[in-house]
This record gives sequence, C-alpha cells and structure tokens, in this order.
Amino acid sequence: MSSDPFAPSSSTAPPPASSTPVRDYADRPCPGASTDYLVVPRSLAQSMPLRWQQVFVALLADLHDAYRQLDWPVYQVVASRRELLTDLDEDQLAFVGYVADLDADGGLIFRDAAEQPIPDAHATRVLAPVTDPIPPASAGRIEPRPADDRV
Repeated sequence: MSSDPFAPSSSTAPPPASSTPVRDYADRPCPGASTDYLVVPRSLAQSMPLRWQQVFVALLADLHDAYRQLDWPVYQVVASRRELLTDLDEDQLAFVGYVADLDADGGLIFRDAAEQPIPDAHATRVLAPVTDPIPPASAGRIEPRPADDRV
C-alpha cells in the first residue's frame, strides 16, 4: 500500500450513479415504455404491496405538482405490438393506415395511406393494436410473482 495519500487507489471504484436513471431504464427493453411515454397498467399498480403503492403515489403526486402548469390531456392507451403487416386483419390494417387489395393475378397487395404498394409486405412489421393481455383495474388484485431473489 502506498504511503502517498494522493496516489490513485488501486481498487476499482463503482461507476458514478446516473443522472438520468428513468431515461436509462426506459431506453432498455422495458414493458410499457415507448419513445415518449411510460405506461403503468392501473390494475398492476393497484396490486403492488401497500408500501410500494404509498411510495408510488407520493412520486406521482410530486410529478403532478411539479408539472401542474401544463395543460394535461386525457390519454387513451392502445395495447399494441409490432406485427407482420400480412398477419393483420382488416380492422388492424385500417387502424395503422394500410389496406389489402387483390392484384390483377388474385394475390394480396398491401398499400399505405398514400395508396403506394408495400414492396415487401411479408417482412414489414408495424405497430398494430392487439387485445390487451393485462387485466383491467376492475379485475381486482393481480397477484405478483415472487421476486427471483426472494424465492
């Protein structure tokens, strides 16, 4: 061990804590995260242990208080997944702005909102509405699985 108090330490220090932890977390593959939003299903939030709910509500209250000057809209969340264009039904196609027509040979041709054909529709994925797999808040408590480190 060096007697010089100003000599660099030989042990490796942990990396500094991030100054953008929410962005860091949401930039990874994260359920409910998109480029602009974090969605927390109400049924799951209401099913968290009481202490978690208390902390969560306090954080939400702080967020809403800090940004109360903004004109908050009412949000409508649509459960969606990246699906192959060719796997979508008529309603899903319409929702995402595509149509499927028969070409001169009787095959399906997919067109975008500008009526332009999609050249490789069998390999094109779009964000399409799907049935929400998360139960609604009216379903009551949804039992979480135990954490891996507590099993």
